[in-house]
Order: sequence, then C-alpha cells, then structure tokens
Amino acid sequence: MKSISKLTMALAFVAAVLSTTNSSQSAHALPTKTLYSFCSQPNCTDGFNPAGALVQGTDGHLYGTTDGGAKGGGTIFTITSGGALTTLYGFCSEVNSNGACVDGEYPAGLIQTSNGDFYGTTQQGGTYSFGFTAFGTVFKLAPGGTLTTLFDFDASDGNNPVGALVPGPDGYLYGSTWQGGGGTYGTIFKISLSGAQTMLHGFCSEMNVNGYCADGGFPAALILASGGDFYGTTQIGGTNNNGTVFKMTAAGKLTTLYSFCAQTNCTDGATPLAALVQGTDGAFYGTTVQGGNGYGTVFKITSGGILTTLHSFDNSDGAYPYAAALIQATDGNFYGTTEEGGAYHAGTVFQMTPAGSLAKLHSFCAENICLDGANPVEALVQATNGDFYGTTPNGGANGLGAVFSLSIGLGPFVETQTTSGIVGAAVNILGTDLTGATDVMFNGTSATFTVVKATEIIATVPAGATTGFIQVGTPGGTLTSGQTFDVTP
Repeated sequence: MKSISKLTMALAFVAAVLSTTNSSQSAHALPTKTLYSFCSQPNCTDGFNPAGALVQGTDGHLYGTTDGGAKGGGTIFTITSGGALTTLYGFCSEVNSNGACVDGEYPAGLIQTSNGDFYGTTQQGGTYSFGFTAFGTVFKLAPGGTLTTLFDFDASDGNNPVGALVPGPDGYLYGSTWQGGGGTYGTIFKISLSGAQTMLHGFCSEMNVNGYCADGGFPAALILASGGDFYGTTQIGGTNNNGTVFKMTAAGKLTTLYSFCAQTNCTDGATPLAALVQGTDGAFYGTTVQGGNGYGTVFKITSGGILTTLHSFDNSDGAYPYAAALIQATDGNFYGTTEEGGAYHAGTVFQMTPAGSLAKLHSFCAENICLDGANPVEALVQATNGDFYGTTPNGGANGLGAVFSLSIGLGPFVETQTTSGIVGAAVNILGTDLTGATDVMFNGTSATFTVVKATEIIATVPAGATTGFIQVGTPGGTLTSGQTFDVTP
C-alpha cells in the first residue's frame, strides 16, 4: 500500500537525521513556525505526509489534504493561522467488493469555487478501481464536510489525476491526469460542477522522428493565463524526451512551446514536474527538477516559447524543486521550495527576483529532530495576512509531516478566488478585516459589492472595467490584490 511505504520512508528519514542533526547546528536565515505536526492524534486519524498545496478559504482558514487518516485513504483538513486543525473528511470510508475505495484514495490539491464548495481529485480509488489498479476520482466537498464523488476515471479518459483543478472562463473546471488516455501518457480534461466530464487531449498522440512523444507525456497541473488559454508542462517527451512547456486552448488545441534539454548538458533544465505561474509581466515562470548544475533550475518563458534560465541550483541553495510551483508574492518576487539541499540537506524555502537573483530564506531540519519539517514538495501559499504557509511530508514532532508559516514582514492584501471574469460576474474577494469596507475598484473602476464577513466580499465586475489590480478601501487603509484580474469578453 502506498501509505505504508510512505510511512516507512518517513520513519527511516527521521532515524537518519537523528544521527546527524542536533540543536548546536548553526541557525537558519529566517525561522519558520511549525503550526501543526501530523499524526498527533491516536492511530494518526489526523493523517500524515500532507499532499497538495494549501489553499485559503473564504473563512480565512487554510485547507489541505494528507495521506493516512482513520480509514487509510487520506484526509481533507482545515487549519487556522494559529494552528488549530480540524479533519473534515477521511477517504476510503466506502469500499466495494473488489476492495477499492469507492470515494477515492490519496487526495491532491483543492480549490474553492464561488458557490462555497471545494473541488479536488484523488489519485487512486473510484468505482472502476480493483486490486492494485486504481484510477482516481473528482469530488466536491461542502464546507461542512459532506463529500460527493462527481466523476470516476476508468483509464480510457485518464488515470491518476494530478494537482489542483483550475476554474476556466466557461465555468468548467480543468485538470490533468498523469497517466491514461489513448496514448497512456496522461490527459487534459474539463468537468462541469455537476460532473459532466470531457477529455480534451490525450498525450503521446504523435511520435517524433526520435521516437519520443512529440506533444509530451505525464503532464503536471494546468494554469489559466490572461487571455483564456491554459499552460502547462510535461515530464517527458518533446524533441529530447526531457519534457516540454505547452499551451492549450479551452477547446483542446495543444501547441508545444519548448522542449527541454535543448542546450548542451541540459543547462536549460530537464524534467519539469511543477505547474507554471504567470507573472505580472505576462511571462511564465517554472522549475525543472533536473538539468542546470544537476540540481534543477528556475526558468522564464514567454507565450511565444522563448525560454531563459534564471537560476541553476547548486545544492547549497537547494536541490530538486520537485513538484512545488512558484508563487509571485505581493512584493513582486517569486517564492518556492526545494525538496533537498540547503544547510541540512532537507530542503529550502527561497526567494527569487524576476531577474533571477535567488536568496535562500530557510533550510529545513534546522531544529532538533527536524521539528521545523523536512523535504517540502508542495507550493507555498501567501495568505491575505501577508505571511507564507506550506507543508512538509517529513519532519515535525512525529516525523510524519508538518504545516508551517514564514513571515518576512509583508502586509495584508486581497485576492480573488478566480483570476478572470466577464462584466457582471460575481467575484469573491478574500482578505482580512474587511468589515466596514468603503469601496471596491477594478483597475480604477468602482464596483458594487457586499461584505459577507470579515474575510470575504462579493463584488460585481463593473461595466467599463479593464484588466488590472483590484483595490478595496477599508477603515485601516487600502488593500490591493497580489495579482491582476483579467476582465474577459
């Protein structure tokens, strides 16, 4: 079972660091705060090895997923900024005659839509699973913890969905599967909020002259870019079989923008595993887990496919930015994690300017027995209080993962749950201390709005609004969104 193997690996890791790490080691650059250590409840009913990036909900709390739990199939949890954790759902609560978890197993990242519900995927389980053959599901979770399975994969339409779903401009949710489809190398799909699924692209649909998947294979999660197209990466395939960057329209037309390892010794990087992020400059930023100096890279690529390697890791500043996407924070810099490297060889948190100047902010396992966590593999999230939050699958008080926070002094801001919308659309705006808000501006155009609670405003995209930042006037000052909002036709 996957959960047993990960538990064994985690315990072996802790045993190893106990022999090499002690409190006398030099202090790390910036301290993180461990908010919660998993497996703190009897029989690990709170889960272990958190998976998928955290996401902030309309209530201001963070939501995430783990492996393990009461039934062994993983959990969905919510946690406050103070570290109070509540398990909302335990997977594998329904088992069919084939021994498969009908409600899914091993959940990935979550999103919350404007209707207040959370949507996500499980990597395994579902109606069509049997024995060691497990395909995965798409589910909906009500804020109170009621779970509804919306779709069961059967391999022909995908297998092992990855990452968080992405709301599209048409009201559908878009996602990718790591395997399955006609070519068995993964798919891109869309699904309605009621569960109607359409496969848009099956990878490895054509082979190039070298015998590799021309359009790539094993895709990471998608992002929606300004203008309405989706962008992503694949782990293999392309000209050199070292992965690609691609663009896809909402109708499913896919264009390969770049094939990695195009330079001698793969100095441009190889094997991208993480989703991209679109910067405020319109370009896309991402990471590769290999290439460069051998420890992975950070790159920038334009919508036209021009790639620039911004940084090559050298192990001292981090190594192998595994599956953690970058985020662009309110100061304009990018932030990310590496699974290994750093002062204690257990991963790092780093900051990088858009020009590529990188600074290591924290080396994990800096505290005795890695109380601060170890080996982060998921993206950070900047909550609207300005601080960063993340998870590690190892370390913490019990060696089975932790939730941590990191503050660098950035102030509060607002963010939208969707990155785009048409005039007249209702948009959820998240923040802190929004009670008493006096005005909401979409790139300078005043909007009507309703304050739902201190952490949520619902505003209507006003006529005449253009793409740009959102500002909310409050008694404590004006709060600006961290990313631009795309006003679509």
